[in-house]
Amino acid sequence: MSLPSLPLFHRIAGQPVVVLGHGEAAEAKRRLVLRAGGKVIEDLAEGIDVGARLAFIAHDDARTCEGDAIRARGAGLLVNVVDRPTLCDFTTPSIIDRAPVLIAVGTGGASAGLAKALRLRLERLLPQGLGALAESLYAARDAMRARWPTGSERRRALDCALEEGGALDPLRGADAADVAAWLAGGADGAAGRFRITLRSTDPDDLTLREARLLGQADVVVTGPTVPSAVLARVRADAARLAAGGVEPEGAIVVVIDGP
Repeated sequence: MSLPSLPLFHRIAGQPVVVLGHGEAAEAKRRLVLRAGGKVIEDLAEGIDVGARLAFIAHDDARTCEGDAIRARGAGLLVNVVDRPTLCDFTTPSIIDRAPVLIAVGTGGASAGLAKALRLRLERLLPQGLGALAESLYAARDAMRARWPTGSERRRALDCALEEGGALDPLRGADAADVAAWLAGGADGAAGRFRITLRSTDPDDLTLREARLLGQADVVVTGPTVPSAVLARVRADAARLAAGGVEPEGAIVVVIDGP
């Protein structure tokens, strides 16, 4: 049974990473580490001595895997044992690389095949220039701060630009010229108070507009009957209020009524 995971992007450029084992599984982990700029260390004791923080273990023998996993974890390393999710502190997702944009698809170790199938579907949707759009937005940070002084203003303007059909729609292949044009005349993005009345406890029953509002909300107002599966669609840093709470002005406030 897979366990819940916290998805993180771990920077290993220039850092030692232990990779133990032989064969294709171990080679795949070595390639993964090298692609991210890490230094592969093939001896556990050496890895511990040089301060490695991660260990990939891919022995054919199950007992050898378990022994090395115990030793590595005892030395403070986070451990991934290939095809043994119960021995893993972390799992490796299927990755879509549009550097600096990385999209990771994981199943908590339940099915690497499913993760790969989803990645291949998404690969066809995402333009190769997606990374260039990210770099252009990074370069435009100072100009964005000048145009929209507060974080909430910038977020609403960017949400408006990046949504489907927006000035910077990432699936349309927006580029640096589009970013410059948006900064010169882009919309500020709308604030306001919106109400969603759920038709069921299934988040798949949300309309596209409702799902977008949940993803853009600064504040959500909910009651005890709103299911956690729906609340999971809300931005993690959005404020939660009970009914009757003081709602801030100039924000996107979404009131959710239970089914």
